[in-house]
Amino acid sequence: MTVPATYSPHAPSADDQPAGAAAPFVERHLGPDDDAVARMLATIGQPTLDALVDAAVPEGIRLQEALQLPEPLDEPSVTAALRELADRNRVTTSMIGLGYHGTVTPPVIRRNVLESPSWYTAYTPYQPEISQGRLEALLNFQTAVADLTGLPIANASLLDEATAVAEAVALMHRAVRGKSDRVVVDPDILPQTLAVLRTRCAPLGLQIVVPDSLDDGLPDGDLFGLVLQLPGASGAVRDHAALIAAAHDRGAQVTVAADLLSLTLLTPPGELGADVAVGSTQRFGVPLWYGGPHAAYIAVRDGLERSVPGRLVGVSVDADGRPAYRLALQTREQHIRRERATSNICTAQVLLAVAAGMYAVWHGPDGLRAIAERVHSHAVGLARTLRAIGVTVVHDAFFDTVLVRAPGRAAEVVAAAAEAGIDLGQVDADHVRIACDETTEVHHLEVVVRAVAGASDGAAGDDNVEVARVDHAETVIPEASRRRSGFLTHPVFHEHRSETQMLRYLRRLSDADFALDRGMIPLGSCTMKLNATTQMEPIGWDGFAGIHPYAPAARVDGYLDLIGQLESWLAEVTGYAAVSVQPNAGSQGEFAGLLAIAAYHRSRGEDQRNVCLIPSSAHGTNAASAAMAGMRVVVVTADDNGAVDLDDLRAKLDDHGDAIAAIMVTYPSTHGVYEARITEVCRLVHDAGGQVYVDGANLNALLGLASPGAFGGDVSHLNLHKTFCIPHGGGGPGVGPIGVAEHLVPFLPTHPMHPDPARRDGPVGALSAAPFGSSGILPIPWAYIRLMGAAGLTRATEVAVLAANYVATRLDDHFPVLYRGRTSGLVAHECIIDIRPLQHRTGIDAEDVAKRLIDYGFHAPTLSFPVAGTLMIEPTESEDLAELDRFCDAMIAIRAEIEQVVDGVWPADDNPLVNAPHTARMLTRDWPHPYDREVATYPAGDQGAKYWPPVRRIDGAHGDRNLVCSCPPIESFMDDADDLDDGGSDTGTPQAIGASS
Repeated sequence: MTVPATYSPHAPSADDQPAGAAAPFVERHLGPDDDAVARMLATIGQPTLDALVDAAVPEGIRLQEALQLPEPLDEPSVTAALRELADRNRVTTSMIGLGYHGTVTPPVIRRNVLESPSWYTAYTPYQPEISQGRLEALLNFQTAVADLTGLPIANASLLDEATAVAEAVALMHRAVRGKSDRVVVDPDILPQTLAVLRTRCAPLGLQIVVPDSLDDGLPDGDLFGLVLQLPGASGAVRDHAALIAAAHDRGAQVTVAADLLSLTLLTPPGELGADVAVGSTQRFGVPLWYGGPHAAYIAVRDGLERSVPGRLVGVSVDADGRPAYRLALQTREQHIRRERATSNICTAQVLLAVAAGMYAVWHGPDGLRAIAERVHSHAVGLARTLRAIGVTVVHDAFFDTVLVRAPGRAAEVVAAAAEAGIDLGQVDADHVRIACDETTEVHHLEVVVRAVAGASDGAAGDDNVEVARVDHAETVIPEASRRRSGFLTHPVFHEHRSETQMLRYLRRLSDADFALDRGMIPLGSCTMKLNATTQMEPIGWDGFAGIHPYAPAARVDGYLDLIGQLESWLAEVTGYAAVSVQPNAGSQGEFAGLLAIAAYHRSRGEDQRNVCLIPSSAHGTNAASAAMAGMRVVVVTADDNGAVDLDDLRAKLDDHGDAIAAIMVTYPSTHGVYEARITEVCRLVHDAGGQVYVDGANLNALLGLASPGAFGGDVSHLNLHKTFCIPHGGGGPGVGPIGVAEHLVPFLPTHPMHPDPARRDGPVGALSAAPFGSSGILPIPWAYIRLMGAAGLTRATEVAVLAANYVATRLDDHFPVLYRGRTSGLVAHECIIDIRPLQHRTGIDAEDVAKRLIDYGFHAPTLSFPVAGTLMIEPTESEDLAELDRFCDAMIAIRAEIEQVVDGVWPADDNPLVNAPHTARMLTRDWPHPYDREVATYPAGDQGAKYWPPVRRIDGAHGDRNLVCSCPPIESFMDDADDLDDGGSDTGTPQAIGASS
């Protein structure tokens, strides 16, 4: 968190550029050029872009002065500036541990997943027919997690280990149905996890009990859950089986937070009897990135699958009965269940989960075990050598982390190692933690031994020390804790040992997907736009990727400067006093903002303020976040134009009086309209003593034109993966920082390991495992702002509004636009078209239109949100006029196809829309349909590089009835293909695709 201040002396300025140099990135970023803008304005009926903005955006919220940002730089200058920042981060050998470890990202995965736009520009797989590649990759991830944890059901990832533990605690509390509010937590838990757990449990009234030790069993008293760490934060490996059994005997559930690599050697949580296992997959080939983004995992026993937070990839069948993947069960359930949702999680960490899953595919079970054995042998050799020279090693059983005793001299040990380029973990004045990992070499261990020996009484110092060599078969893991079961038995973990095989596998999967590198993704409320290569490239540099989140502040000057500048710029563009980038997803930003509001009211002695007003049209995460923050949700109705109904708002304010804590509003509204009365909404809530939370999901319609902090907002979260060009990555990573007004600054998130001691404690605790959340991708929005400058950001907003109104104008005669500005008749940056009248006449619904768009080479707009039976379209500023016209032409052509159904040319149950999407496989078979093959597959004529969906329409209900969420046997695909070749009508029984739940 920083208050807007002066920029770093290291930050480049416009004066650094050569004379006459231009900053052409704005022209590269914007799709329409000046000529296209003029043609689009003519279609809308506006003379200039300024006139359009004046007509669309209410005068009462407009900024009176330009944003105060540095002048824009060109791309080479921004690259040089980021290089200078990265070089100021000192990359050392980190042996700090605490859940973050050095790892080797296989180059084939780095180049072809993390650095590939076919993976990082993809959207969440809500349209599964065009997401089969990333869904298969996520199924690999789920299978690897399930196998290693010994639990049958794993989800498609969570945000980080600390928040995953918090989600598991909430799950356990639901599972025991309120028998107790006490959860017992392992005293050897990771400290950041405990910090986040305290933040998350407090609003829900859950009591955390951390005993001094669990060696003598569980503490007395009731409990609903037990959280254990394996191995412990100290490195200790303990046999938890008896504790787990004791907890079950007392009616409690058990979560084990486990290091995934260690589970190749340790008895998995499922075999110990745990109900839930959680952890991080960072050490499966994902860079440290100063704390994130990293994919957490969660796995559960049978019976808990319908309570798993986040997303679950399942196996279903398509229209031909062939196995096909989709999101299952609770997907987007927070939008449906709102405050009754089991979690507010809306995004996963898909891109990082794909990378971690592919790491398991690349290495296979033998490779993973070999890595784990090498790590363990280094730790064993280190411990043996230290003991030989008289140093006390605290634990006899460990996996990768050695805890040594150096009475009164721990700081000296750490300093001596740091001087030689190795960072160790100081636990207290007497103990040092030394964690080995995949990158550890013998010479690192020699440095550590010298550092410990030189600062320890009774230790025999020797500059020529030789670390004991340990055979990989040797172990200090007790017999009872050793893994005996196999894992990763599916063929996918055995077939890709050569780079040729792996490269082709990744290419095959990416070819099955539709991402921004193929064409437009016009999703309303999701802002899928250009992620420029200049922005993306620096995150792979060692100076950003190779930094441990708890590295000493003196080593991360570049990161701290970059984060400080970015927070200042974000505060400037939002009109707030300060910003914190700690929340690592929009959902976490919502939660952080509501915690700030609640803490503010408590500081004023107004603890009774617990009502959060939420418009009926709001994102479902808003209500779920309010419930998590301990608030009571009261819905405010929307009027016929989608705006907050002021009469109902006044009534609710009167009804709840001094219980009003806040209102959460999205602006522009979720219906894609600038509400002229937003300032009145803010005034009414403030007069009632409440705070105004402005959801930043639609900031792409405001940037440079209006600021939520200026028109009445007290707090907002921002979606850096939308407005500021961090890529969606197939459904994550995201970053959801919050901005707050001056009076809320003291209530921003804190963190026990924050480099600034003043930010280590406060009324609101930690929200993420790392002090700055997903720090590793913050160079992306930093570069975007630095490339665009104030004028460029404003121009981007104006063009986004222009594009949305152009699409709305072109489509209005064919599909009615549901909401427009009351006086202007204009939309904001997105528009909602209504399919319901056509559905009533023809039976063709919004989903049919969405699937038919695939045949035309498009990802569908947002389906049935915020209004069922509609499509919400957001073209963004990055799409050029030719692509906008191609989309509009496709929609108009689909409207004409619907008329063919109305006129009886095609039957209502057999036409190109209800059968969409059409696959290449269909062309090789008999053609029974009343329309020809060309109409089915080339409806727009020659489309150039035709995208072929790999499967037909997927049966979602089948997948929910027959839940399969790990890799099905390969024979199921072969058997199904044989049935098809034989002319059979197999619809895919549970036995054909895996065991039914």
